[in-house]
Amino acid sequence: MRFADRISRAATAAFTLAFIMTLTMARPAQAQTESVLYTFCSLTNCDDGFLPMSNMIMDAQGNMYGTTIDGGVHASGTVFKLDSGGTLTVLYSFCSVAKQHMCTDGVHPFSGLVRDSAGSLYGTTADGGHYNAGTVFKLSSDGTLTTLHSFHNNGTDAYTPVAGLLIDSSGNLYGTSYYGGKYGLGTVYRVTPAGKESIMHSFGATSTDGANPANVVPVMDRLGNLYGTTEFGGSVLRQGTVFEITAGGKESVLYTFGATATDAEFPYAGLAIDAEGNLYGTTGGIGPGAVFRVTHSGTETVIHSFQNTGTGGSSPYAPLVRDAAGNLYGVTFGGGLYGFGTVFKINASGVETILHAFANDGADGVGPYGGLLLDSAGNLYGTTEAGGNLGCNLYGCGTVFKITP
Repeated sequence: MRFADRISRAATAAFTLAFIMTLTMARPAQAQTESVLYTFCSLTNCDDGFLPMSNMIMDAQGNMYGTTIDGGVHASGTVFKLDSGGTLTVLYSFCSVAKQHMCTDGVHPFSGLVRDSAGSLYGTTADGGHYNAGTVFKLSSDGTLTTLHSFHNNGTDAYTPVAGLLIDSSGNLYGTSYYGGKYGLGTVYRVTPAGKESIMHSFGATSTDGANPANVVPVMDRLGNLYGTTEFGGSVLRQGTVFEITAGGKESVLYTFGATATDAEFPYAGLAIDAEGNLYGTTGGIGPGAVFRVTHSGTETVIHSFQNTGTGGSSPYAPLVRDAAGNLYGVTFGGGLYGFGTVFKINASGVETILHAFANDGADGVGPYGGLLLDSAGNLYGTTEAGGNLGCNLYGCGTVFKITP
């Protein structure tokens, strides 16, 4: 089963129980800071896309850019632009280049985008390409898509990249793959502006190494070192790691999860980094999840533990964003007042506040999977995998939302 199908089926199963519960619940009146900016599948045949599972980025004019894993003219996913007035433009529909029953331009972009100074967008697709193992692509401002690299399940290359990219000042792109590499347990890779790919690290080289980085975009410190997480692997109970790759290419495990009975476990998303080099992330690939901090020396602290009961949310699959005051913001895919996920804030003292509980009330979103975008005014923007328009399935086709301070 393709990774894309595995995620979608798991999401459907999670929504089923929550949807049934919601049918028996009245939504109480409450002060709302959330608004739906766009509902997908608003165009005929869902040509605008559906199932957005990524974070978005914003340009200087307030336009936002993101992806959907399905829909579009060829029903294989899209790259979209949403302007400040709420008008959505599809910049590219995947599977536009099909050769011998294979979509050489890629299929199913799970991940978010990065943008260079010329306005070109870069991202990944989890499937498709010349070897049907995913791609790294460039979309120029004139709408021209270039496949910079087609991954290959050949025993050494990365494949199935479900995470997005980091771009450095020289235009080099860095990413992770859940599978592939020398040991089949995932990689960290680099692609130059000219499209030359190299594997920086293959996970699974030792019994204590990490394995399978999931929704993980590497973060880079001021010295050029890269940091991320793996969902599995490590020296304790193989419950995941935080890793470092130096600018010289040496990988080391900073922390292995599961050290105690109350420790966080199974990190699914990437990390946020502060000026001192402290790393912040979430766990929740398995279980209700937690928010943690790891210092550069490898000391871990669990800042907040989610629960499967109550209104606090569970299963944070997305990375965190951090403001200048040290507050952390994130989303949970499930839980909350209605069972369809939350947007949360954790202050510098570790106190959690639920900013919004998604309701699936015919307009609101369901199941936020991608991370948040924080603008200079403190507004938060994100996507939900489902909710809104029910034109594509029982749970809706996905939304773009905004939460004001």
